[in-house]
Amino acid sequence: QVQLVESGGGLVQAGGSLRLSCAASGRTFKLSTMGWFRQAPGKEREFVAAISYNTYYADSVKGRFTISRDNAKNTVYLQMNSLKPEDTAVYYCATKSASLPGFSSQSAYDYWGQGTQVTVSS
Repeated sequence: QVQLVESGGGLVQAGGSLRLSCAASGRTFKLSTMGWFRQAPGKEREFVAAISYNTYYADSVKGRFTISRDNAKNTVYLQMNSLKPEDTAVYYCATKSASLPGFSSQSAYDYWGQGTQVTVSS
């Protein structure tokens, strides 16, 4: 099994920055596409970013967020700059199923962390 633990969330003012971390344990991490999703109160969970041999971003965060990974540390990161109040959500990291296509659908991911709260004040 794969275990994922997010950290780095918190309260930040609009325009500020935050870096989220997702520590993974398990044998499939190095070969897995990793993704970040977020869910705001009353809204569906939405795709934020993913990384494999390339990186992919939702239009809403493109140019502001950067996803990266450090395989030696079994960790994936989400650097968030120029934060906006609409970025407020619980952020989740996940590992993508190797057998399913697509990067932006949560149904394509099989293991999930517990989430970390990001709150951006205006």
